[in-house]
Amino acid sequence: MSGLVRGLARAVARAPWTLLKALFGWLVLFEARNKVLLAPTAVRLRRTEDAETRRLARVLASPPSALVATVIATHRRPEELRAAVRSALDQTVRDQVVIVVDDGAGLSALPEDPRLFAVSLAHNTGVAGVVRNVGIRLTRSRYVAFLDDDNLWEPDHLERTLAVLEPADGPDAVYTALRRVLPDGSEQDVLSVPFDRRRAAREAFLDTNAFVARRNRSLHFSRLRRTPEVLPREDWELIRRYGRRYRVRHVPHPTVRYLMNPASFYTQWQQSS
Repeated sequence: MSGLVRGLARAVARAPWTLLKALFGWLVLFEARNKVLLAPTAVRLRRTEDAETRRLARVLASPPSALVATVIATHRRPEELRAAVRSALDQTVRDQVVIVVDDGAGLSALPEDPRLFAVSLAHNTGVAGVVRNVGIRLTRSRYVAFLDDDNLWEPDHLERTLAVLEPADGPDAVYTALRRVLPDGSEQDVLSVPFDRRRAAREAFLDTNAFVARRNRSLHFSRLRRTPEVLPREDWELIRRYGRRYRVRHVPHPTVRYLMNPASFYTQWQQSS
């Protein structure tokens, strides 16, 4: 009997958390916890971001400007970075600038192209959101796209997204499907989920490699210090927050080769059994 009583007591103790997850979604609750516990880190990182943006703006003769600005954050991955940059420059949409923002490790040689700009932070931040924010703030464009240094775009990625964004009645942002590949080059699956903020509270299906958005005040990443163990990731936070005020649509066509990289500097991957 005592075992039954203890079991019931544990069930009652767990009930509030279970109820909260059912009402709000576990990702929302985790993010609320992050904002409480990690708030002090955001203050320091915002100061770093502001200082680096001012410093690097002086390095650039003028803000890189185009219809689309593609921001690539990088850290010590030179070979993969060159491939990612090439996939961005090889887009069928030519009216774009590509800005590579190195997280304090130093830049290696990159392709020669007048649309390509590369800058390096003075110190390593270890926070992908801050690195991308610097790239957003250093550029001028109607739309902004994002690509990590270990992923690739198909040549029609921007063409397909702009075809949805550019009409007068189009949404403010779109994201395409992801073709997820393993380190050996084999395909794991295609991730294609229509946008649903309520569903996004419970499932982590949003990723900025596939995301192209209209530039506005909401288009910035969280500045919390998200180590690889912190969930949810900044991709989820940005797209779900953006979708609170602006229209987001999914394009169910895979235009991104997304590497599930166990050696990622910003994201910790665990191989599922």
